[in-house]
Amino acid sequence: MKAFVTGLAAAAALTLATAAPVAAQQNSRIIVVSHGQANDPFWSVVKNGVSAAGEDMKVQVDYRAPETFDMVAMSQLIDAAVNQRPAGLVVSIPDASALGPSIQKAVAAGIPVISMNSGSDVSKKLGAQLHVGQDEADAGRIAGERLKEMGGKTALCVNHEVGNVSLDLRCEGFKKGFGGKVTVLPVSNDPADIRAKVKAALASDTSVDTILALGASLAGEPTVAAVKEAGKGGSVKVASFDLSPNFLKAVSAGDAAFAIDQQQYLQGYLPVAFLALNAKYGLIPGGNVPSGPNLITKEKADQVIELSAKGIR
Repeated sequence: MKAFVTGLAAAAALTLATAAPVAAQQNSRIIVVSHGQANDPFWSVVKNGVSAAGEDMKVQVDYRAPETFDMVAMSQLIDAAVNQRPAGLVVSIPDASALGPSIQKAVAAGIPVISMNSGSDVSKKLGAQLHVGQDEADAGRIAGERLKEMGGKTALCVNHEVGNVSLDLRCEGFKKGFGGKVTVLPVSNDPADIRAKVKAALASDTSVDTILALGASLAGEPTVAAVKEAGKGGSVKVASFDLSPNFLKAVSAGDAAFAIDQQQYLQGYLPVAFLALNAKYGLIPGGNVPSGPNLITKEKADQVIELSAKGIR
């Protein structure tokens, strides 16, 4: 009888010992570090995706970002995350040279890393498992080809985050697809500044017939307003990366040509879900996941306005 009780105790101890790591994995923290600025509604949609995935997968998720577009601050956030030894790390990579060493530290520490939004061209080289996002140069090329088909010959590419490699790639891709004259217009992320500079650019070069903005709420909306104020609403075509309710309304009304949807909700949701499944079951996709681009034209705009207002599209 004593031996039987001892055997039960041993079995119970073994059960507890094997169950503990599983419970720890199920409760492991996933940390997300992005370069998104607090005043950019685009990143609130990403964060919504992150939060939803944490709830659905029943894991703790921390979302962190610098207050401004600051690669030193972002690398420090990544280093701090590595020191906490999370079950997984999600990062955006707008500047590989600045962030690469910190990301490689995470990989060297055995922390699974997934990149999202920016960095598809360098993700694998830095040791990330995969990337969730769109090929920015390819998306820019597609936008350029479509605007060329619409008769565009002289264009502006409005860059509201100078130094972000992903935005530079969008303009480069746009130049290739558009084929005509393209001038990059550097601006801040202040909508009032963008509005003023677009108006000034239109006044200084009356041949401009096309404008591509790189963010709907920060740049696309003030660009549409600037074109109207310049009295060129019917002659200058405006398109923008990403979505916002007001820009989609402009597309629906014919004041803008289209919006380029990279589905940033998925960029927040999928990496967290993948890392949670990896921590629990050792599962991970075998390659990158393209979340875009999708062109939202006048025919489609009304369908996604409500979802954009809810922070999903």
